Amino acid sequence: MEIRPTAVKDLDVFIDTVHAAFGRFPETPIEGGGLWWSALEADRCMLALTTDGRPVGTAATYSFELTLPGATLVPAPGVTAVGVLPSHRRQGVLSAMMRHQLAELRARGELLSVLLASEAPIYGRFGYGPATYTAQLKVARHEAALAVPRARDVVGAPATGSDNGSVEVLPRAECGEILEEVYDRYRRTQPGALSRPHRWWALRAGQPPISSAPRYVAVHRDVDGVPDGYASYLTGEGQTLTVDETIATDDAVFTALARFVLGHDLVSQVVFKHVPPEHPLRWQFADFRAGEVSGDTDWLWVRLLDVPRALTARGWFMDGELVLDVDDPFLGEHGRYLLTVRDGRADCVPTDREPDLSLDIRDLGSVYLGGTAPSTLVRAGHIQAHRPGAAHLADALFRSERSPHCLHWF
Repeated sequence: MEIRPTAVKDLDVFIDTVHAAFGRFPETPIEGGGLWWSALEADRCMLALTTDGRPVGTAATYSFELTLPGATLVPAPGVTAVGVLPSHRRQGVLSAMMRHQLAELRARGELLSVLLASEAPIYGRFGYGPATYTAQLKVARHEAALAVPRARDVVGAPATGSDNGSVEVLPRAECGEILEEVYDRYRRTQPGALSRPHRWWALRAGQPPISSAPRYVAVHRDVDGVPDGYASYLTGEGQTLTVDETIATDDAVFTALARFVLGHDLVSQVVFKHVPPEHPLRWQFADFRAGEVSGDTDWLWVRLLDVPRALTARGWFMDGELVLDVDDPFLGEHGRYLLTVRDGRADCVPTDREPDLSLDIRDLGSVYLGGTAPSTLVRAGHIQAHRPGAAHLADALFRSERSPHCLHWF
């Protein structure tokens, strides 16, 4: 078997092969783009071929940036289009492609990679761990009244901040530049968020509101008229209004957009897709039970390729010291590292000291963004704590300034 990179002339073969792997046919091209694969980068795709040159497997990466805790931006190859023809599954093709891809990413100097897992059991064995989570929030409109905030500042006014902005409804086709600019501002401060390169917006390559699917967009503007948030939505069958995504630069803007869609006429239910864990919206309803959480699932998976560089790249929010014994069975590697955090920055060096925690590389990927508590994985039997208090210290060290969240689909 040969694994080789593609060129522009190979893209049709690549696209046909990945569709065949999943038993589907490429969508008919539509005016203005909108095909999920139109943003593929030819120099970041690979084909697996039999000895007689027949393509049997595909894998690719996109060029993204990932926002780490502390608002640090790092390159993050987004693994996509991974498929093996049904006739060649369970013959080592996938493992060979994953090993080849990880070697290429390291050669490029990447410190981590990310993906969305179509099937959860597959990618853990290659060192990826679930690192961000998302859910849907369903709200019956007749139960959607928002409570008056109880917190007060020193002069007795509500302490949560008031919204003096405005909301304007625009067709999706008229606000592409606004969406791109607002999303980019949002993702630069949200841990776990991925960039959306301009070519994605230009090619309409993705799910709404990137795609050309018809949507309305509620655009929030601040008191000076500058866009600082949006909600992409569609009213469908059963008088259900579905919000694809709500992007807001602060909580007051999110609340204003939520209030707007919850007040929409001729709607019986509002569904917010992609609500991050611990989001305050449920607590803002006068009736706490008004918001029904469903579809709670993993989203972004993280795989560390260079443990010391990855740990020193992110920001930290308390001082401390841990010795991490990290096993990487897929690549046949093992390392023990002393992690020392001072004043928000970390130093990570090899050590022969006794470990505080022993963990698999996939578990380190899960805790890396602060969305999974190390103590949870200790209790699950995946991470071993070697001394009392080690898991508690790891929880405190790895926490993020807020829950990591990723909205981008790829």
